[in-house]
Amino acid sequence: MQGSDSSVQREVIRTADAPQAIGPYSQAIAVRGGRLVFTSGQIPLDPKTMQIVGEGDIVAQTERVLENLQGLLAASGVGFEHVVKTVIFLADMGHFAQVNELYAKRFREAPPARSTVQVAYLPRGVLIEIDMIAVGP
Repeated sequence: MQGSDSSVQREVIRTADAPQAIGPYSQAIAVRGGRLVFTSGQIPLDPKTMQIVGEGDIVAQTERVLENLQGLLAASGVGFEHVVKTVIFLADMGHFAQVNELYAKRFREAPPARSTVQVAYLPRGVLIEIDMIAVGP
């Protein structure tokens, strides 16, 4: 329980199918029995080795990020079909078309709302980071 409103339940989501937090944050948070799920931004870290995947390769990095997010969503009891909002952070907007193609494979019908922005730098010098909000059944 957080705060003074005892009706709001906050659950920390942990899974070995996504990288462990490398700072003071949770992999994901579920609110109200898992109905709302907020993921932390995922970078292309292999959850087993905690090493960056696909150094300099936007396709490999994007695939790893989407796999990490799939693991977090599954651990929260939801899937890509429950995602309502994503934010994609790119080190180079020139990678947008490649990322968009891979992203579209995960969201074939009724894709979520999305923002995509280019940033000056991402953790560990990666090319992409994505976070998501999902609403479960």
